[in-house]
Amino acid sequence: MLKRLILALAALIGFGAPALAEVDTPQQSCSDGVCRARLTADQVLQQADQLVSQHRFDEAAPLLAALDNAPQLAMEREFLKGYSAIETGKVDEAIRIFRSVLKNHPEQTRVRLELARALMMQGKAQSADHHFRLAQQDKTLSDEVAGMVRSTRGVLRQKKTTSFALDFGIAPDTNITGGTNAETVTVNLGPFEIPLTLDESARAKSGTGQFMTLSGTARTGFIGGSKLLIEGSTQMTNYRGKSYDDLGTELAVGPELSIGKQSTLTVQAVGSQRWYGGKRAATGYGVRLGLQKDIGTSQRIGLSLDARRSDSGFSPVYSGWQIGGYASYERVIARRFIASATLFGRRDALASASYSNKEVGGNLGLGGELPLGINASLSAGASKAWYDAPVSLFSNDPRRDTRLNARAQIGLRSVRVLGFSPSVSYTYSKSLSNLTLYDSRRSRVRFALARYF
Repeated sequence: MLKRLILALAALIGFGAPALAEVDTPQQSCSDGVCRARLTADQVLQQADQLVSQHRFDEAAPLLAALDNAPQLAMEREFLKGYSAIETGKVDEAIRIFRSVLKNHPEQTRVRLELARALMMQGKAQSADHHFRLAQQDKTLSDEVAGMVRSTRGVLRQKKTTSFALDFGIAPDTNITGGTNAETVTVNLGPFEIPLTLDESARAKSGTGQFMTLSGTARTGFIGGSKLLIEGSTQMTNYRGKSYDDLGTELAVGPELSIGKQSTLTVQAVGSQRWYGGKRAATGYGVRLGLQKDIGTSQRIGLSLDARRSDSGFSPVYSGWQIGGYASYERVIARRFIASATLFGRRDALASASYSNKEVGGNLGLGGELPLGINASLSAGASKAWYDAPVSLFSNDPRRDTRLNARAQIGLRSVRVLGFSPSVSYTYSKSLSNLTLYDSRRSRVRFALARYF
């Protein structure tokens, strides 16, 4: 089915270099029975275009090589090279060329469609769907092409797929302990309040760690027309010594059901494990429900509910149930950016009322493609948390926190080292609490190499 769609899509898109203009007939001169034609760069491009459209790729190759001296036609020349590559089975080369074109011309829908087709041929359904989704926002697409893209995306969503992402690097951090910035704290001793100086181990401590994250998704046939969705992730940060080393892993498995052509419902069993400082910090297990619906070609909404039991390895007072609900909205903007908004509410019902709390908040984000092959994203969020009971040692009032966060990331997908691309991100978080002990700030920078399989 997918192979037929690839062929049908190629035939329906048609052929022709983007924005190729009509040019005059080449001027000829003949002498002694020999005729010579003088061609401008535009005329050479037109001749190459005609040869490529007739699948005479070997004859077109020297003309395309000659156009290396015409930088004003670089985009059209590279498109023809990419098309020649994909039609002769050199899919890796075609993907490289099309990505290079989009690096400086992200608005070129024709190139993006060919890139998506090449990614389909490689079995990279998730990446192909991403580029098809961006291409759909071009209002100049014919009804036939737009319909074929919709059908193709539907098949991609149902297809058995696997995807993996790996990144690693170094991470300077101003607060690897997540501790307070305060130097003293007031404690209640009966009728008296006494200020005490905090030990260094309880305060914020800076450091530089090495991190690695690995995530993957797999879909395979299941009962009836459903798919079995398997999602897993592992993240690790290592610091000097082992006191602040952090390692966490999570696995979710369950059916994914299609509801009509635009919606999917997932029901997954979830398990998680975290170690901190070389000790078991928490073990979680529960269920996650998710609903995702596309609205037209540019919008998407999502709803999810996560409920799990968490057993602490540090103290039973931190054990209990954690329940969270999330609502998200995405919209494609200008055929290259995706804007998002998320609202959430969470309840931690733990063994100790002093640590049980409820939190509500939201996040806004914008990410997409910039010129020069740069991928960038920005996000910011805020939340408010209320605790059930006071920590009597520090206050007679329950804890109240206001939490702020922001993140910026820049990646250079056009640069690859053994398949890995460089990126740098900056994350800032701040907690404002009525209890000084829980006031904190944290800034983290991550220099990473990332690869997507």
